[in-house]
Amino acid sequence: MRRTVVVLGVGLLLGAGGLAWWLTAGAEPVTVDEIGDQVQTLPRGQLPVFAAKEKVAELYRFAVEHPDTLKWMPCMCGCGNLGHTSNRACYIKAESEGQITFTSHAAT
Repeated sequence: MRRTVVVLGVGLLLGAGGLAWWLTAGAEPVTVDEIGDQVQTLPRGQLPVFAAKEKVAELYRFAVEHPDTLKWMPCMCGCGNLGHTSNRACYIKAESEGQITFTSHAAT
């Protein structure tokens, strides 16, 4: 009985570690850009760590899934002088094939 409990415990720990690795596979660490915002590059389909709260995550998902909606909207926080050309730039810093670099500008 004791051996079964130990084996199950070790199995759960290994399974949890594997799940954590799978969820963050391809994720780059969070860094800070030249204007002080956090940035993180991830494979498409993943959201950055600074979008952990559900409402914030919904906004970041919207920015990814509806680029044409946010591209024409000006930003209201005055970040145009930082190079932001639209509201979408407050969420997404850059995109390439299969990857998105997110910025924390909208999350703060």
